[in-house]
Amino acid sequence: MAQLTTAAAAAPVTSRGADRARYDRATAHLEAPLAIVDLAAFDANAADLVRRAAGKPVRVASKSVRCRALLERVLKLDGFAGVMSYTLPESIWLVREGFRDVLLAYPSADRAGFAELTGDAELAEQITVLVDDPAQLDLIDRARGGNAQVRVCLELDTSLQLLGGRIRVGARRSPLRTPEDLAAFAELVQLRPGFKVVGLMAYEGHVAGVGDRLAGRPVRSRLIQLMQAKARTELAERRAAVVRAVRRVADLEFVNGGGTGSVQSTVAEAAVTEVAAGSGLYLPRLFDNYRSFHGRPAALFAQPVVRRPGVGVVTVLGGGYPASGAAGPDRSPVPYLPAGLRYDPQEGAGEVQTPLLGSPADDLLIGDRVWFRHAKAGELCERFAELHLIDGDRVVDTVPTYRGEGRTFL
Repeated sequence: MAQLTTAAAAAPVTSRGADRARYDRATAHLEAPLAIVDLAAFDANAADLVRRAAGKPVRVASKSVRCRALLERVLKLDGFAGVMSYTLPESIWLVREGFRDVLLAYPSADRAGFAELTGDAELAEQITVLVDDPAQLDLIDRARGGNAQVRVCLELDTSLQLLGGRIRVGARRSPLRTPEDLAAFAELVQLRPGFKVVGLMAYEGHVAGVGDRLAGRPVRSRLIQLMQAKARTELAERRAAVVRAVRRVADLEFVNGGGTGSVQSTVAEAAVTEVAAGSGLYLPRLFDNYRSFHGRPAALFAQPVVRRPGVGVVTVLGGGYPASGAAGPDRSPVPYLPAGLRYDPQEGAGEVQTPLLGSPADDLLIGDRVWFRHAKAGELCERFAELHLIDGDRVVDTVPTYRGEGRTFL
C-alpha cells in the first residue's frame, strides 16, 4: 500500500490567485468547458480522512468519486479499504474491473443484476447487498440465476426523533430502528436459504452531511451544533445496542457508519469497525461549513467567457449544473476563481449561458476561464466525460469519468 506522506499530499496550501494561475497554465492547451482534479489537494484530503479515522479503515464512497482511475488511486493508499457503491450494475462492473469488497449501500430492484450476481461465485463473494425489507429478499429469490449465497448488510435508521417521533431529523432510509427490529430481521435473513448477514450499516446524514458553521448565520449554526451533539449521543447508544443484538444472531464482519463530515465522531464509537467517506476527497462547496475539519478544493470545472454585456458583467458558456437535494441556492455551483464573482439573482446558473457579476469581470477577456466548484462531489462527473489530473502547473493525465466510460448508472 502507498503511504500518505508523499510530496503531493504534503504540498503547501497555495493562494486562490496562485491556484488560478496554475490551472490556467496547466489547461491552456485544452478547450473549455473542462473539469480538473488537483492531485496535491486530492491526496492531502485523503490523508486528512485517514488521520480523522484514527486507525479504522475508510471505505471509499464511489458515488462521490465516479471515476475508476481515482478510486484505484485512493484504494492504493494506506487507511482505505473497500468500496461503497450505489447501484448493483455499478457494483458488478467494479468487480469485473478488479475491485474487491464492494458494499452496495442502497437497496436494488435490478432483477438482471441479481440474476448475474447469484449466478457467479466471484461476484457473490465480493459484493454485499443492502436489505431492510423481506420484500427485497423475495425479489432477489425470484431473480436468481444460480445458487450463490448472497451477502447481506442490514441498515439502521439513524434519524433523531423527538417528542415521541413527532419531530424527525435525518434522512428517511431504513424502516429498521430498534435493536429488536434489527435482531428480528437478521434472524429472518439467517434462516432463509441463500442469504447470510455479514454487515450492518448506519449513515448519520444529519451529522455527516450537514455543516455546522454557516457563514453569517450564527444562530442557525448553534442550533445545528446542539442538534448534532444530541444526535451523536443518542445514536452512539442505540447503535451499540443494535450491534450487540445483531451479533447474537449473526457473525458480523463489519459495522459501517458515518461520512465525510462525521468521520472523527463516528470512529470514536467502539461498535463501529469502519467509516465511509468520499466527498471529502474532492471537497465540493457543501463541505466548507464544518468546524471539525478543513479540506482543500480538489475538483473544479472551467467555463469560458463568451460575452461582456457591460461593466462588471461577463457571460460564460453553460454552467447550470445543479446538485441533487432540496432545491435552493446552495445546490448551484459556486464561481470560485477569480474570487469575487457572483450570479445575477434574476438568472442564476444557466442552461447554456451564465452571466456573472462583480468587479473581477472587468479583467476577464473573451476566451478567459472562470473556475467553479460543484455543490456536491461525484455529480460533477455526470457533466464531463473526462477529468484532467493536475500536478503543479501540468496536466499529468486525463482519465475518463464513469460517464466517459459509457457508464451512466443513475
